Amino acid sequence: MSATMIWVFLALLAISVPVAHAMLGGAAVALWLDGKPMAVIAQRLYSPTQSFPMLAIPFFILAGNLMMSGKFGVYLVNIARLLVGHMKGGLGQVSILGSVMFGGVSGSAVADASALGNALIPVQKKEGYPGGFAAAINSASSTVSVLIPPSIPLILYGLVANVSIVNLFIAGILPGVLLGAGMFVAVWLVARRRDLPRSPLAGGFRAFRGQLLVAIPALLMPVFVIGTLRFGVATPTEVSVMAVAYALLVSGLVYRDLSWKGIWEAAVNTAMMTGAVMFIIMASSTIQWVLTAERVPQDLAAWVAATITEPWLVILALNVVMLVVGAFLDLPAAVLLLGPLFVTIGQAIGLDPVQLGLMMVVNLSIGLYTPPVGTTLFISAAIARVGIGEVVKSLLPFYLVALALLMAISFIPALTIY
Repeated sequence: MSATMIWVFLALLAISVPVAHAMLGGAAVALWLDGKPMAVIAQRLYSPTQSFPMLAIPFFILAGNLMMSGKFGVYLVNIARLLVGHMKGGLGQVSILGSVMFGGVSGSAVADASALGNALIPVQKKEGYPGGFAAAINSASSTVSVLIPPSIPLILYGLVANVSIVNLFIAGILPGVLLGAGMFVAVWLVARRRDLPRSPLAGGFRAFRGQLLVAIPALLMPVFVIGTLRFGVATPTEVSVMAVAYALLVSGLVYRDLSWKGIWEAAVNTAMMTGAVMFIIMASSTIQWVLTAERVPQDLAAWVAATITEPWLVILALNVVMLVVGAFLDLPAAVLLLGPLFVTIGQAIGLDPVQLGLMMVVNLSIGLYTPPVGTTLFISAAIARVGIGEVVKSLLPFYLVALALLMAISFIPALTIY
């Protein structure tokens, strides 16, 4: 039954059926051929929606949308430009630092790529950046957002793998900073070779002080989230609601740019993003039911343990599988499909589930800027108005940085301390 489901799922993906629909189609065909009642699908679609921790997803998305609906994005870019604009290839460095700061607000690589890409790529092109390189910086650096708390992919992994979301958030901070630092170096090296300009913001320390004071309330959101979770003040779901209240207060009282239109647009965008994510979660639940009913995770873990005796080879094999899957599936869908399987394998070799979660998110985030399905790749190329091939050529340094970090996380557990 599971083999039939997988083949139907892959066939539907091959003809460009959306991922969630392909999951449902594969499960339905497998259940029908095996004589199982179709009511199982309805039950599995309903079951994930009853999870209280799942409410953290729409509320964190809403908090980010509310914060970015006003002037905060402008302040964020200006602060980044004042801090790193004087470096060689300054606007490229601004994109990376902006992603680090933006990630603490949105938790979404796609939102990051769209917001910062529209703000920076046109300016970068005017200053002489090749369109492909500008798009490459944006598409790769936006993936830092999936590591800096609050991260939507880490929440999804925590839910399907039954791992503490608090521990995942804390463990994601150091890898996120390291990924950003590696991309800083990559942009600097390319900027030196191509003689790209520096782009400091006029005004010096006086301008920096003014911009920083205004932006501090919004930049404190990740500190507020991590601090509240770390000291056990509230659960992740409760913190997500508090984050929405925080965003409303900052936008309404500090920036004074919150309008009913902005609230409505933030709510609509949140509903659309949540709907897409929830549909994938619901559909993946049917896949997981079929796999669990046939004990596929346990059998796969036993086979791996009997076939590959060295744990480091198992970890390497898991990474190869994730790299391939990540190139064809969006990050949330890949996490939901592979998470339950890989956690069982990880337990068989003594791999910490938090470390595995960071491995999975870093690995699959590479797929966001890898053809043929890379979401941030296509967004950035569209903004820069260049071909995908041109962007991919400029992405090589960023692939190397991400793969180096992936190997470090995979084999150095200390990097995922929580």
